[in-house]
Amino acid sequence: MKHLPAYTDLTSRLRFSPEQGRIWRDSERCVLLSNSALTMLRNELVVQLGLVKARRLFWELGFAEGARCAVEAKHLRPGSSFLDAFAVGPQAHAVTGFGWTEIETLETDTENGHFEGRFLVHDSIEAGIHLATEGVHTDPVCWLQTGFASGFASTFAGQPIIMREIECQGMGHPACLLHGKPEAEWPGLDDAETNAVPLDPAVSRHQDKHFVAGVSAGFNAVRNLIERTARTDASLLFLGETGVGKEVFAKLAHRLSLRNDAPFVALNCAAIPEGLIEAELFGVAKGAFTGAGADRPGRFELADGGTLFLDEISMLSPLAQSKVLRAIQEGEFERVGDTRTIQVNVRLIAASNVDLEAAMGEGTFRADLYFRLSTLPIRVPPLRERREDIPGLMEHFRRKYAKRHGRTVEGFTARSINALLLHDYPGNVRELERMVERAVLLADESGAIDLRHLFIGTNNVHVRRGLTLTCDGRVAEEQPVDGEPFSLSHMVGLLRQNGATLTTIEDAIVRSAIDAAGGNVAQAARELGLSRRQLSYKVEKMQSCD
Repeated sequence: MKHLPAYTDLTSRLRFSPEQGRIWRDSERCVLLSNSALTMLRNELVVQLGLVKARRLFWELGFAEGARCAVEAKHLRPGSSFLDAFAVGPQAHAVTGFGWTEIETLETDTENGHFEGRFLVHDSIEAGIHLATEGVHTDPVCWLQTGFASGFASTFAGQPIIMREIECQGMGHPACLLHGKPEAEWPGLDDAETNAVPLDPAVSRHQDKHFVAGVSAGFNAVRNLIERTARTDASLLFLGETGVGKEVFAKLAHRLSLRNDAPFVALNCAAIPEGLIEAELFGVAKGAFTGAGADRPGRFELADGGTLFLDEISMLSPLAQSKVLRAIQEGEFERVGDTRTIQVNVRLIAASNVDLEAAMGEGTFRADLYFRLSTLPIRVPPLRERREDIPGLMEHFRRKYAKRHGRTVEGFTARSINALLLHDYPGNVRELERMVERAVLLADESGAIDLRHLFIGTNNVHVRRGLTLTCDGRVAEEQPVDGEPFSLSHMVGLLRQNGATLTTIEDAIVRSAIDAAGGNVAQAARELGLSRRQLSYKVEKMQSCD
């Protein structure tokens, strides 16, 4: 392999403040963990959890860290080749002290979903720990290492990549040899390699409607809180921006609860007119009003024995709030137009995208209902704060909508992966889902999802401050106005900064217009204000100079 970049950009991110007892990597606080402490931790987890569970735990931990590292790699070396940017993973692994890596081979073709690489890891600390405590083993022992490599490669490539340890120092080999390729190309993966991968196609294929993808710290914090209350009937209150997936987490809470065989009933309170919300919640008695020819149960009755999820609960009227409070405290209510009391046993999960404490202070939300709901308030972070989750969601939505619409779409191009990892998602997970569904419909059959399939219509790529995309979708450093969309003037300015001439700028505009038109020269010509003949002449001239 060719010479790789120096480690300077990685080591410069580390800062030490012994007077304060702190170490930082960028803005994230870190600690140094000695070899003996890591040995004790590993051995104790194996004893407490068993070998299989301990291995999976370390693999998942490594995967999450690798995914986080891949997101950073996209902007740490802007404008670099695929190899130089990918080298951030192995080099970051070395900087943390886990061993140093040689990239023996790396072959990629993102448009066709091809990825294959072989990586030689020397002086693995995990292998050293195992040899010192257990001696030579019959199976690979570097669980964190293979998890990290799989997480980094999967996130960087935008598809499930599994790194398997073909040779291991813990097995007596001179170094650890990792072989990476797409998950579908590996026969006989075990549980630690498949169940822990948030990009696992088996999960999205067989449990599509129940799938929850995430490896970020924010995702795991939410999941941990849900799991802690799994065997209780405690009310949950999910807080977060619109589109972050509050209903998905509510369904997860129901699925993990003791009520999982009973109904899960959801109602978006903002979608029901104020005059009808009580009827939706509590049902209607026969003859209550014109057209009520029979008793009709409400959501509380339908959820009896199970879980009722009320989304955007802040939209309830004061009267409806009081009746909901009584229903969850006393387990009883009356249908609209009836005097008979109905008993129910319901676990309530609520969600809101507004600050309920502020609404309570303004007098628009009842304090007693708020305190009844907020036994365990859970904030779901926006997608821009958990970018490590984006690749898993991308792949899940691609498979989901390719199957639903009967399309064959072979992954994502490199520039579309860059754009999706950098986009700030004002609409959160829901926005990403709609973008990928649209791209599945627009992409060429058996082709890959490209940038033009994702942002068509608005053509806005809202990126993180200090970053932008070049016209070929690579990451570049810049200081645009916060939230400024990627635009033609933005692209021209970037080209001029890089010393481009009028001819190269014009060529870039022509290529961009033709790409946006899906190769339709006549349409591109109309967009540029040219005749088809004029544009064809420019294209011929460009091709003769290539």
